[in-house]
Amino acid sequence: MNTLSQPPKPEHLLNRELSWLEFNQRVLDEALEARNPLLERLKFFCIVSSNLDEFFEVRVAGLKQQMESGVVERSADGRTATETFQDVVKRVRRLVKQQYTCWRRELVPALADHGLRVLALKDLRPADHEWLEEYYRNQVRPVLTPLAIDPAHPFPQLLNKSLNIIVELDKVEAGRPLRHLAVVQVPRVLSHLVKLPRSGGEMVFVHLGRLIGFFLSDLFPGTTPRGFWHFRVTRNSELYIDEEEIANLLKAVEQELHNRRKGDAVRLEIDHDCPYEIRTALLRTLKLAEDDLYLIDGPLNPSSLMEIYQGDHSPELRDPPFVAPVARTLAEEDDLFAAIRKRDLLLHHPYESFNSVVRFLEQAAEDPDVLAIKQTLYRTGGDPRIVGALMNAVRNGKQVTAIVELRARFDEANNIEWSHKLEEAGVHVVYGLVGYKIHAKVLLVVRREGHVIRRYVHLATGNYNPTTARLYTDLGLLTCREDFGEDATALFNLLTGICQFQPLHKVLLAPFDLHERLLRLIERETDHARQGLPARIIAKMNSLVDERAIQALYRASQAGVKIDLIVRGICCLRPSLKGVSENITVRSIVDRFLEHSRVFYFENACQPEVYLSSADWMPRNFFKRIETVFPVEDGNLRDRLIQEVLAVSLADTAKARLLQRDGTYALNGAPPSGPVRRSQFDFMALAQTDGESPGRQKVPARRYPRVKLAASPHAPRRSRP
Repeated sequence: MNTLSQPPKPEHLLNRELSWLEFNQRVLDEALEARNPLLERLKFFCIVSSNLDEFFEVRVAGLKQQMESGVVERSADGRTATETFQDVVKRVRRLVKQQYTCWRRELVPALADHGLRVLALKDLRPADHEWLEEYYRNQVRPVLTPLAIDPAHPFPQLLNKSLNIIVELDKVEAGRPLRHLAVVQVPRVLSHLVKLPRSGGEMVFVHLGRLIGFFLSDLFPGTTPRGFWHFRVTRNSELYIDEEEIANLLKAVEQELHNRRKGDAVRLEIDHDCPYEIRTALLRTLKLAEDDLYLIDGPLNPSSLMEIYQGDHSPELRDPPFVAPVARTLAEEDDLFAAIRKRDLLLHHPYESFNSVVRFLEQAAEDPDVLAIKQTLYRTGGDPRIVGALMNAVRNGKQVTAIVELRARFDEANNIEWSHKLEEAGVHVVYGLVGYKIHAKVLLVVRREGHVIRRYVHLATGNYNPTTARLYTDLGLLTCREDFGEDATALFNLLTGICQFQPLHKVLLAPFDLHERLLRLIERETDHARQGLPARIIAKMNSLVDERAIQALYRASQAGVKIDLIVRGICCLRPSLKGVSENITVRSIVDRFLEHSRVFYFENACQPEVYLSSADWMPRNFFKRIETVFPVEDGNLRDRLIQEVLAVSLADTAKARLLQRDGTYALNGAPPSGPVRRSQFDFMALAQTDGESPGRQKVPARRYPRVKLAASPHAPRRSRP
């Protein structure tokens, strides 16, 4: 039997859900880090909660469904669904406790020291109370709907993640007070942080829910409010669509979006001082257990605190501003088609401006020689320049095709809206491929140049979204190499037509050949190591879950291949196991920008190969999605990826954390005699090496010298001609 096909032993794997929670701990660590600017700490505090929301909506919901199905089986790491759920509950409780302790003891006092206050109503001035009462009467009260809970008024269907107030009231009936419960939904249409009018730079806020609670007697006249407590329900939000049973994917997604708002409850968050009887009644009504209850000593909807972060104020409490320059190779180029004909171009976002990609699409839309544009769209955010360029291309007589993925999680409604607009403008919109999400990032431009038809291709690791391109680290390749053009053409024909997959010239394509070819690349390094040839693997990705890929890496490690993994989020591989993974290191970088690029390096006996990818190493990416992995063939660009992107990431001693064999992470601190290195600052400095743009604060490059990639441990690396 081929041992490569055998799965790793359960004790050699880390649990997927617990690994994700360790990632969220690393996000929380950035909120706890006192050296980070204060408002950036607040941002990370909010991100922790939004991450947990999605985790419960999808992953915990899935665990609960497994538990309720009656089917008992073990996950790859040896746990049953019930065991995983119990471990998840314990880990989340520790995380949430630490998060809100950070809020109360660190963030609130520090914000107040800088004139940014979130106050209780009892701490306000009389003038503030007058202003708030007028605000309540004019803005809040008209949109409130008090909801009684009694035999005539069943418990309301509360929206997913909406903030609500449970109210305990006394009402005199037949001469004696009777206790009642009611619910008030805090309206989503209003800001949940009310900013008071103050002068002198001070910013004072009150929580909208607390303001509503103050005026409960007005909402329930003739009663005596005994108390009120905020609560929040998280529901199962995964889409369940049987594509074999539907005729119209668009309508099916729209229907499932409606159902998502009413999914089964999976978590109840409530103020920590809510009486036992009331929270027990809520659990019973929502069909939840004590394990699903989280008592919160702080704001239940931390995302509202981002309103403090937003706005034009307090620059001293933020990261220094950074405006990405145009890539040096394009700084003097007006004609992007001519620039691509000269050489392949590599773009590193957000350090180099994503506007170059948008400009390429806009030029294609306007160029009279362009015949056709084809593009995959996963999460564009409905950007007017991207969508507008495609519409403009149709007006200019070009054939335009957009492959729209409607099931991009939590972007479904947005994608439906702008896909309708594209169709109305005459763009040929295709809604994916039955059974698979379209996750590949590909843009094909077909251009007539004299008597020749030339194809220009943009392949990328991230989405066509100018907003997230300023926040996520990604890489893109612009090329007009014939093999790449032919592969892009074949890919779009596969997505829009009826044809059988044929292996492509350069591009590896999931779900067809990517997995097996990737395993063969790892196995090649294993064979080279056994032969005493230089062998090394460096892989940068968001998640590593696939068992066969992990087993292949274990085999490579046992053969002596040095393996460095840079995995931002989930990693089920357990490093540093004696006789199994002693040659493997795993690090995660959490910093100002979200690490999102996927880069794979194979030493290949001193003839290194470097690939970029839209895919993580997860079963869903290998078998349930259309994904691309593509080589970087230009020697200069390949060297740049090796010596800059990978080497700088591996040298990070400020924000990189090393995965330990027990699944926890430890900071990869600088050696006593060495400098502290921060990879994202390196990349900003490298992007700004030549020239400056007005209004951009230059990161001092002298503090972040270039790093060389260490040679293979087996043999010196020969220079390539």
